[in-house]
Amino acid sequence: MKPSNSISDRKNEHIRISLEEDVSSKNITTGLEKYRFIHQALPELDFKDINLSSSFLGKRVKTPFVISSMTGGTQQAMEINKNLALAAQARGWSMGLGSTRAALESPEQAYTFQVRKYAPHIPLFANLGAVQLNYGFTMDDCRKIIALTEADALVLHLNSLQEVFQTGGDTNFKGLMTKIESLCTHLDVPVGIKEVGWGIDGVLAKKLSELGVSFIDSAGSGGTSWSQVEKLRSADPLKIKAAEAFIDWGIPTSECIVSARKHGYSGMLLASGGITNGVEAAKAIALGADLAGFGRSILHRAAESSDALINLLNLIELEFKIVMFGIGAESMNQLKNTPYLIKAL
Repeated sequence: MKPSNSISDRKNEHIRISLEEDVSSKNITTGLEKYRFIHQALPELDFKDINLSSSFLGKRVKTPFVISSMTGGTQQAMEINKNLALAAQARGWSMGLGSTRAALESPEQAYTFQVRKYAPHIPLFANLGAVQLNYGFTMDDCRKIIALTEADALVLHLNSLQEVFQTGGDTNFKGLMTKIESLCTHLDVPVGIKEVGWGIDGVLAKKLSELGVSFIDSAGSGGTSWSQVEKLRSADPLKIKAAEAFIDWGIPTSECIVSARKHGYSGMLLASGGITNGVEAAKAIALGADLAGFGRSILHRAAESSDALINLLNLIELEFKIVMFGIGAESMNQLKNTPYLIKAL
């Protein structure tokens, strides 16, 4: 493995930039605004009977929402992860951890990922960059990550463009499909794949499923642009200039969902990337996703306190339930199969 002297600094910079700077994609959106629900004036149901419960990683959860993988590896990240975990447990959300590479390369940072004690009942998944399988990380390392975090699954994130723009980034993505397939076969917990904000198209989603991947987070564009984040960290004038050309790069979140189902991907599909409220989450699920993920849109509240975050998650749930009431959908199954989502004119 590579020396990790700068990992903590990098994680702190990522948090600061995400909280303080405008790193959203430009000239490209999630595409969810192109859809609208047809209001049903007589929904024929009682609002209190609406049921948001869903299943993920073998566990029943109160909501179809996921706190997307964000951070870890620093004291500030630990405080954020603790608040995320407390809020997820309180509201019945699933949760992903930030990249656990730091926990293995700097064991003194392992505690920043150990949040199971704050969230004993929710689905929790650990996270590692898929490219690290080409840079010394082994099956045993992945097992150590699961043991360390007490996670229910491991998600491998795909961040090829981020690695190109990142100083000292790892850019050898060759041969990873074979290694992903081996990991899916031999690891004792489910393996998922997620992008970091540029999207996974349907052809790749189907191919990953055939390799044995248990779930996919398409993580489309329209939210955080990691080329913009790395641009703000970079001292390389060439890469800073090049990053501007990629401010509108990626596959919109809505197109990722539609493409995955169109190309025959039938597995668990998480939709994330620029989702900011319950209405957008409902659109994503009505389009074909099983769960909706929230990342930077909830980070400010997580940095503030667990109570502040719980209030925000409660708001998202209320917005989502009102959508279901507005289209007469009592359950997640009815929302997924609603005929009342159409392309906006």
